[in-house]
Amino acid sequence: MNTLEHLERLVAFPSVSADSNLPIIDFIDSYLSDLGFKVARVMDGGGQKAGLLARIGAEVDGGVLLSAHTDVVPVAGQVWTREPFRLSREGGRVYGRGTTDMKGFLASALAGAARAARADLKRPYLLSLSYDEEVGCVGIRSMIDRVVPVLGRPAFCIIGEPTSMQVAIGHKGKGAYLATCRGVAGHSAMAPHFLNALHLAADFIGVLRAEQARLMAHGASDVAYDVACSTVHAGKMSGGIALNIVPDVATVAFEIRHLAAEPINSILDRIRSAAADVVAANGHPAAAIEIVETNLYPGLDTPVDADVVGAVSRLAGGTKTTKVAYGTEAGYFASIGIPTVVCGPGDMAQGHQPDEFIDVAQLDACDAMIDRLIGQLSL
Repeated sequence: MNTLEHLERLVAFPSVSADSNLPIIDFIDSYLSDLGFKVARVMDGGGQKAGLLARIGAEVDGGVLLSAHTDVVPVAGQVWTREPFRLSREGGRVYGRGTTDMKGFLASALAGAARAARADLKRPYLLSLSYDEEVGCVGIRSMIDRVVPVLGRPAFCIIGEPTSMQVAIGHKGKGAYLATCRGVAGHSAMAPHFLNALHLAADFIGVLRAEQARLMAHGASDVAYDVACSTVHAGKMSGGIALNIVPDVATVAFEIRHLAAEPINSILDRIRSAAADVVAANGHPAAAIEIVETNLYPGLDTPVDADVVGAVSRLAGGTKTTKVAYGTEAGYFASIGIPTVVCGPGDMAQGHQPDEFIDVAQLDACDAMIDRLIGQLSL
């Protein structure tokens, strides 16, 4: 099968993160095994999801690892003019959920796997396919410690998220948190006698806004990003059960996206300290703000002069370097000493959108990159 044929099969699997990805994993496992790949599954704790690690070629270190995720974001609530899980073509574009993010790259890597199986590889062609990337790079955490023991140590890794085939050398790390604000419930007619947890939560959001202002004015800066500084964002606030009851619990879900030059713990420590000041200023003995981490993944900061950058730029046809606003699994591979960049077909502006599409020319460019890679692995 060529890349478009693979993409048609992959899009037909509705591998939304909330559901099992085993059907798509079964298909890929069977396909790679039939080609002669050595394939290892890495199951999640519930047995309903799995990642794959696969290799073919000489039994040596120094191959190249292509990394993709198999899950996609939901289509619920979006207005599509096409069937989201059936590939359709119009002109130079193909449409369907995941075409850009990131089944296009996965299709190209799988088509390349057949060409690699026919080649006389002196170094291995390696694949890492994960799950639950779209809900915070969750799946790769259970896989990352298996990568080198199963695949050997790659010379470098390419994360195939959509970059329009430019070589992305950096993205911010992210932490997600839940702040629980505690007050005292009572009848709203006597509200001043009690402690409104929503008011406390509003004061906490003021803390987040003040930290964002501090980061913009005095924090680290990297003009390669659209937003040059680290960011703090409150995404959801909830609390209360009725208008005439003073709420005793309110929550604020917030995130920190941080530059490599600004450790996330420094930002979080300032937020915790300012939250403690809010509690102390309130003066009520029942007042409390508790902050817990709900997700965390590392950023990527590959030096522009690293060997991997030049190597992948040549493979991609001499494209320029960039940094991306979104997070990827790249920081996990870099954290175990594998030089890593992000480079893949498509533009993330189309990712997560209704009528998601990818230009066929981008898939062709990715195929050409993988052809060059197979040629180098055969030298």
